[in-house]
Amino acid sequence: MIDRADIKQQVRQALKRSRVVALIGPRQSGKTTLARHLVAPTAVNYFDLEDPEGLARLAEPRTALAGLRGVVVIDEIQRRPDLFPLLRVLADRKPLPARFLILGSASPELLRQSSESLAGRLETVVISGFGLAEVGFRSQQRHWLRGGFPLSFLARSEPDSLAWRKQFVQTFLERDLVQLGFNIPAPTLFRFWTMLAHYHGQLFNGAELARSLGVSEPTVRRYLDLLTGVFMVRQLAPWHANLKKRQVKTPKIYFRDSGLLHYLLGIRSERELLSHPKSGASWEGYVVEQVLRAVEPDEFFFWATHNGAELDLLLLKRGRRIGVEIKRSDAPRLTPSMRIASDDLALDQLAVVYPGDRRYRVADGVMAVPFKEVVVDRMKAFALR
Repeated sequence: MIDRADIKQQVRQALKRSRVVALIGPRQSGKTTLARHLVAPTAVNYFDLEDPEGLARLAEPRTALAGLRGVVVIDEIQRRPDLFPLLRVLADRKPLPARFLILGSASPELLRQSSESLAGRLETVVISGFGLAEVGFRSQQRHWLRGGFPLSFLARSEPDSLAWRKQFVQTFLERDLVQLGFNIPAPTLFRFWTMLAHYHGQLFNGAELARSLGVSEPTVRRYLDLLTGVFMVRQLAPWHANLKKRQVKTPKIYFRDSGLLHYLLGIRSERELLSHPKSGASWEGYVVEQVLRAVEPDEFFFWATHNGAELDLLLLKRGRRIGVEIKRSDAPRLTPSMRIASDDLALDQLAVVYPGDRRYRVADGVMAVPFKEVVVDRMKAFALR
């Protein structure tokens, strides 16, 4: 059993200060397991909308919910978007007899009714699969290969893990998206998703993908936004500084789970991963996700100019600008790109995250930081104390 103490604490704190808390994240990421630590699944306060009994109990939702006390859990809320207006009414009662924890597999942008009906009442907590800090750094290679989805990471063997990811993708395309109201043919979206895997770590090129798929560029953008909204893909936005230099204004694409990326790339083992042409890009995206989980920045971007200068991550945290470069090398050195980024963006700190085990000064304001340190002691790694 892997203890997810940090996310549990986030949810508990959110429930203390907010009337409705949305715990959202991809399917099979552990939302239900976490909710069951707060409310027993057999309790009258727990409604699982994938269970016919749970749906039946909410046939008359006001009657079912109005008399409850304490924390009320509604799992897979996207199956009953008509509940949001009622939740607004119930959340506005004074005194407040119950707080609501709603679980969903789509972002608030896709669950538009929730953001409209519960504006000012809803706090959102995002959960992903296991982070490296949760499973322990000793499991780093397995975590990178299999990804963080609990049943993929905990599978007994690599073939079992791969089989789970294959089934996950199939179910996601054929059932989950349909339940969210999207009627895109599964083979079409699977083809797009597979093609997108080859853009991992690169700038999004909608025109090229549209030509390959034989659809319009707005259609490709819609597919991308859909996969982003269900937490499969991260669109890393570019930073636009007020500089004379021509800056890149196209988002970079990263898969949020390395295991799904590897499945779609046909990577089946650690040996295949290390020799694959996308190994470096996979590592970069994997570290990006772990850094974002560790730092929890207020805002984050990448930065690049058309002259070739770039920065993998620009993190804004507590009024500070932290630059992050990701290098899969034994002893990274200062590059012209790092110097340009540090000067042009007025960075307070530039951390070069690499897989070694020694922290050392690269140049003024530039530190080589072991990846392990980011995971184990994020405060020290980014001087956040």
